[in-house]
Amino acid sequence: MTETTTVGVGGAGEATDMVLNIGPQHPSTHGVLRLRLVLDGERIVSAEPVIGYMHRGAEKLFEVRDYRQIVMLANRHDWLSAFSNELGVVMAVERMLGMEVPVRAVWIRTLFAELNRVLNHLMFLGSYPLELGGITPIFHAFREREDLQALMEEATGGRMHYMFNRIGGIKEDLPAGWTGRARAVVNAVAGRMGVYDDLVLGNDIFRARTRGVGVLATPLVYEYGISGPIARASAVDFDLRRDDPYLAYPQLQDVLKVAVRKEGDCLARFEVLLEQTHNSLALVLACLDRLAELAPGPVNVRLPKVVKAPEGHTYTWGENPLGINGYYLVSTGEKTPYRLKLRTASFNNIQALTRVLPGTLVADMVAILGSMFFVVGDIDK
Repeated sequence: MTETTTVGVGGAGEATDMVLNIGPQHPSTHGVLRLRLVLDGERIVSAEPVIGYMHRGAEKLFEVRDYRQIVMLANRHDWLSAFSNELGVVMAVERMLGMEVPVRAVWIRTLFAELNRVLNHLMFLGSYPLELGGITPIFHAFREREDLQALMEEATGGRMHYMFNRIGGIKEDLPAGWTGRARAVVNAVAGRMGVYDDLVLGNDIFRARTRGVGVLATPLVYEYGISGPIARASAVDFDLRRDDPYLAYPQLQDVLKVAVRKEGDCLARFEVLLEQTHNSLALVLACLDRLAELAPGPVNVRLPKVVKAPEGHTYTWGENPLGINGYYLVSTGEKTPYRLKLRTASFNNIQALTRVLPGTLVADMVAILGSMFFVVGDIDK
């Protein structure tokens, strides 16, 4: 670190910039991240995210698990996006096998991927105002999450780690009457989402703390490979569901709306997340409509007792709630992957803090950090 000289307060001597460590937090919190800040008074001179405290080692563990077992590991690195994580892994294996997934399973996967997106976003829509001193939104967020979690739990048996995807489809069909109950819950949640427009975006203090703060310039998005809501808040109009559609998204283009802002500040990132949540609820309802029209049919493909991917390699990617997740699978023809490399959204997104934080005030650091919408397990994969 290059030391810079500042005027010492209350004395005639010289003083160097202060180094301030933010974190690491206690392991019982939702993640362990450390920020090493160099301060000149109250202004941040430089910032370095220090990662690796969670040392999950998922990629190495994949190499000693068979293709069915890695699904269990894959949904844990981003615990708020568990369904989308396991979906990416099985899609990579299915591509290696050249496997066609039953149509009913494709629509159910799409439905659950969007429900998972809403659950992920609600956590940030509630917790971000909390970090800025607004307590009330978190209670609304958890009420909506509880109703949607109950739907996911009824269908999959899991509350956070669903283990519902299987190579070739899903574990089982939806319970009897589930789609009717899901429609009622989703409509109720959608009808209450206006509280975030009124309670949060309509709050002058929230807007003052976020407008023009932590601006992420568009060139930095490309430079760091940032994706998801954060990138779209900085005028990067890219969403894999529209631009490289997979699952049932090609049939949902009339419902899918990609939220984009050009300001690139904390407020824009929150607005994109909120608008995306509204649209995901609409996509869920569209999937329920389509499932109602489908005739009963299989939801998975019969597999051999031991699944072996053929020798070769492939790459699949998907629009996870926090951004693009990629899966590079290398197989030598055995029952375990030779290599399964994860490209996680949070890992790329958090690196931009080294460029966004310098020049800002310490008081704005929490607002900027919270608006990057990351999960630490997704960084320390």
